[in-house]
Amino acid sequence: MTIDFHTHILPPTFRKRPDAIMAQDATFRALFNGGPKAMATVEELVEAMDADGVEASVVLGYGWCDRTVAQESNDYLLESAERYPGRVLPFCSVHPDWGDDGLAEVERCVRQGALGIGELHPTSQGVDLAKAPSLDPLMALAKDEGLPVLVHGSEPVGHDYPGKGMTTPATLLAFITRFPQNTIICAHWGGGLPFYGLMPEVKEALANTYFDSAATPFLYDEAVFPIAVQALGVEHLLFGSDYPLVGAGRAIQQAKAGLKDLDPAMTQALLHDNAARL
Repeated sequence: MTIDFHTHILPPTFRKRPDAIMAQDATFRALFNGGPKAMATVEELVEAMDADGVEASVVLGYGWCDRTVAQESNDYLLESAERYPGRVLPFCSVHPDWGDDGLAEVERCVRQGALGIGELHPTSQGVDLAKAPSLDPLMALAKDEGLPVLVHGSEPVGHDYPGKGMTTPATLLAFITRFPQNTIICAHWGGGLPFYGLMPEVKEALANTYFDSAATPFLYDEAVFPIAVQALGVEHLLFGSDYPLVGAGRAIQQAKAGLKDLDPAMTQALLHDNAARL
């Protein structure tokens, strides 16, 4: 079975009033402006999980900018986890600049079952990962509570797409080295940061860092999997689909094709064991 570490669900009301949410929240606007985009409810996610052989899915918020939007989304993720215990694993999303209010929202969500913080979208949230002082208390809380923090990653080259942003490998590495005791997960292969694991000082800096494979079919061919294993080690990799943008079945097929010539234990680690351990 597979654990999908990167999926998104939204309250059904968001689908009914996308224009209003876009007016409220800059991240939603960056991701969903310009026409209909994929949105899914928890029922649709679980149905897709059953079809694709996914045991459990981490459900993420987006890097919300508006507090009321964030709370409505967080509540929906927490309620969904209550409805599907063990199958839907909730994170919560806040803006670091909310200060004590943001910390209180994380603490509220943790009391109700949240397992991590994310997804952060530094570009649309306007957060400088290397310097923003507002990150210090948030990351301290995450460390004390044992919460992994999942942050969006952006490729410095290649095609553009909604929400790509500018959270490139150099920016992510600055964030990681700033908070070396935190468990950090970089989405979308961290914009390519694992490939710099061939540099000894970078590999050392990434000791507590994981990289998910969300949206790989839109970004890389299947060779990205064995190359990342060689550069950084399979123990730092997590399978993610980016559902509903990419279905888990398609993403699993690509991952298995990429790893087919390696030890089967590596495929098991990527698709399940690393996430279960984390």
